[in-house]
Amino acid sequence: MEKMNMVLADSMAHMEKQLSVGKNFDVLYRVVEIGEKQACLYMIDGFCKDEVMQKLLQHFMGITADKMPADAHEMSKQLVPYGEVDLADDWAQIEYAVMSGVVAMFIDGYGKCILIDARTYPARGVSEPEKDKVMRGSKDGFVETIVFNTALIRRRIRSPQLRMEMLQAGSSSRTDIVLCYMQDRVDQNFLQKIRERINSLQIDALSLNQESLAECLYQGKWFNPFPKFKYSERPDTAAAQVLEGNIIILVDNSPSVMITPTSFFDVVEEADDYYFPPVTGTYLRLSRILIAILTYFLTPTFLLLMEYPQWIPEGFSFIMVQDTVNIPLIWQLLILELAVDGLKLAAVNTPNMLSTPLSVMAALVLGEFSVKSGWFNSEVMLYMAFVAVANYTQNSLEMGYALKFMRILNLILTAIFGVWGYIAGVAILLASIASNRTVSRQSYLYPLFPFNAKQLSHQLFRMRMPQAKQ
Repeated sequence: MEKMNMVLADSMAHMEKQLSVGKNFDVLYRVVEIGEKQACLYMIDGFCKDEVMQKLLQHFMGITADKMPADAHEMSKQLVPYGEVDLADDWAQIEYAVMSGVVAMFIDGYGKCILIDARTYPARGVSEPEKDKVMRGSKDGFVETIVFNTALIRRRIRSPQLRMEMLQAGSSSRTDIVLCYMQDRVDQNFLQKIRERINSLQIDALSLNQESLAECLYQGKWFNPFPKFKYSERPDTAAAQVLEGNIIILVDNSPSVMITPTSFFDVVEEADDYYFPPVTGTYLRLSRILIAILTYFLTPTFLLLMEYPQWIPEGFSFIMVQDTVNIPLIWQLLILELAVDGLKLAAVNTPNMLSTPLSVMAALVLGEFSVKSGWFNSEVMLYMAFVAVANYTQNSLEMGYALKFMRILNLILTAIFGVWGYIAGVAILLASIASNRTVSRQSYLYPLFPFNAKQLSHQLFRMRMPQAKQ
């Protein structure tokens, strides 16, 4: 590692070359005199607190020669009136600090650079996230600034056992990554594996942010669509997972955290399960699981029964398609599966002022007129409407799309092979869930497999909060 020397002119020449101070308009520097010694401060415009820097400059200019210490260590301890101050003599560390927003101060004759962490990042307010809303509970959410996110977790866990371990990934981006865990509760072997995988990443940048990191951390086969991580934008959810012994991974510039290890039952949990009394929380959880099962089975079962109408009980004969079927049912279902995703994409890109009229137009045209025109049957529209709405009862987008892919596969197999295709589709679903593994290589279906009755009851039923031992 290249070390800096004690001559200010050489240090300024190095910074000029590495940071292109003249070309980068936002890389600022200020040459001042401190106690009859020449000094230079480097900073990034927009990353430093102007009022703090103004007060520091006024203080430095008031220092007389007789008060100047002999080295940078004494200077940082005695004459830098700020809380977050560090020293560095390695150029790579200094350059990284400056590009991260830290103010670097070089003083002629000092063999180390004084780093003043007076940075501030542009950030939105910690309002409730749009996706992870709850009926009751706290209304704050993570933002894109990693320091704010760690503070939101520390506000909820005031234990000295809480650890916030900083790592970096990406040779160009040098993206900050924080491992958050409880020292006395985390699986130390698993923690070491996660730490080693992040430190060994050979990538230029986390171009896709959390998704890039997730694909690097999980070494298994990615064609299995069921999620390997649980994502949350809620600090209370993250804090609860930390207290349960899990690891929370925070990535700078991302408003959500990654929770690992994550099983199937962890993914279907939501914060509302714990903000209501045990009976209500249990009802919400079981309802969510039941509706998730219905979203998978409803349309393939309907298609199967339309192919074998003799299996329909007499009391349920009303589910038969009454109108003329102009387009085969399988094509109607597949087209509507694609249309639902098309409407989601359109809703994301629609300006807010136009969202209401366009939603009404879509409901009228695609709902009523598509049936009247003969393209779709009303029964197919009804069942697909239920599936489209019911998907939003699942908080995890990854789990929702995994069930969607499995449902489409079952529809295709049922249309081609009939009842045997239906059975094969269900078997592929069960095999995909059973063969999936968490990041720690544990069973995705724990505590169902391997079976743990006590833990399974806690996953399915909302229990009373345990009392602390006296």
